[in-house]
Amino acid sequence: MENYKSHCPQYLALQVFGDKWTLLIIRDIMIEGKRRFREFLQSKEKIASNILASRLQLLEQDGIIYRSKDPQHKQKVIYSLTEKGIDLFPILMENARWSLKYKPVEKEDAIKVQAILDGGWEKILSIMDDLRKLHLKQ
Repeated sequence: MENYKSHCPQYLALQVFGDKWTLLIIRDIMIEGKRRFREFLQSKEKIASNILASRLQLLEQDGIIYRSKDPQHKQKVIYSLTEKGIDLFPILMENARWSLKYKPVEKEDAIKVQAILDGGWEKILSIMDDLRKLHLKQ
């Protein structure tokens, strides 16, 4: 067992995705379909390249994503989700549900998220299956 300050479930989860950039990178992979370093840099939140590189490395070390060679550019990589990463999708949706209720979410984003939430668990599980087909080649 790794040496953590606490073994509280919330603490342990936050050790993996407890900063805003990490969840936004995961969002970009899951919702926006981004897979390349430059694509992440183009997000509206404007993550700095050094922070992006650091978070991608941490996500890979934690087994949330993996990288493979980009067949179009041999010196570049493509980032993909692992099963462990795909399992974060319901958490993203619950975060979004909370934001829809309490924060001024952009209309376009609200419509997209609400459509997923309105579909219930069936829709969430369907999207997770789609993510598996894309990222895990199932």
